[in-house]
Amino acid sequence: GGAGGGPGSYAPDVRGWRSGGVGGSRSVGRMEPVQVPDEAAFRAFRAQCEAEQGWQCRYSREGVAVWGQLPPPGTCAVHRVKCRVEMPGVTAATAYDVLHDADYRRKWDPNVIETHDIARITNNADVGYYSWKCPKPLKNRDVVTLRSWYVLDKSYVIVNFSVKHPKYPPRKDLVRAVSLRAGYLVQPTGDNSCTLTYLAQVDPKGSLPKWVVNKSSQYLAPKMLKKMHKACLKYPSWKQEHNTHLKPWLYPEQIQLPTMALSELTLQHASSLENIDESGLMEVGEERGDTSGSEN
Repeated sequence: GGAGGGPGSYAPDVRGWRSGGVGGSRSVGRMEPVQVPDEAAFRAFRAQCEAEQGWQCRYSREGVAVWGQLPPPGTCAVHRVKCRVEMPGVTAATAYDVLHDADYRRKWDPNVIETHDIARITNNADVGYYSWKCPKPLKNRDVVTLRSWYVLDKSYVIVNFSVKHPKYPPRKDLVRAVSLRAGYLVQPTGDNSCTLTYLAQVDPKGSLPKWVVNKSSQYLAPKMLKKMHKACLKYPSWKQEHNTHLKPWLYPEQIQLPTMALSELTLQHASSLENIDESGLMEVGEERGDTSGSEN
């Protein structure tokens, strides 16, 4: 596997956000077992990506669309975001490879601080670490997630959610973000075109200023999706010169990660992490070339 690529707005990685039916009750203090999503969970995630009801369109231009769902009044502040980009000139298989390829991600993703796979869980699931730059003056974030992938008919699905790993506790210099549920759906729209949908349910860990939420959906997410489309167009020629045949996400026999038992992991809940209040922070002028941002 590799780090997946996501709109730098809400969670620039595919690592995060519990798929439907995975997890269970939220009782604090109980160590909840972690499960790898089954086919039904992948199908449910695909259905969520395709659903239109209840989503408010926040951006739609040049083949890129962003939708949001606000939390019901009086509930915890979990934001849901969905982004979609049309990718002419890119096969669904290529987009799927780009989402998986951590080496390539380091080359094209301007937000990445560090990304690496930690351990293999099964042939279609791994645990990984990802840290990324947030818009100034917010603190940068990191996340540890279990990520799993599945091919449904001609669609490719990747889902992930936060876990606790004994060797990766929260760091002092970063805010540990929590992925309740996130992932990608890649669907072919022709022989050489596809759409990529990114869906995330995010606990931003504390109060974010409104400008971050607005900037994420109106500017940062569309910009990241366009960047990703460009990265997908360039991937086949890049891959020709970088371990051409190495694709462990397609060929499990190539996986070289140490294997880890699911029992060594527990679910990461937002309630057990420190809340950060950044709601009063004012926007800082963009530095040239700084395209970072996240809403978790």
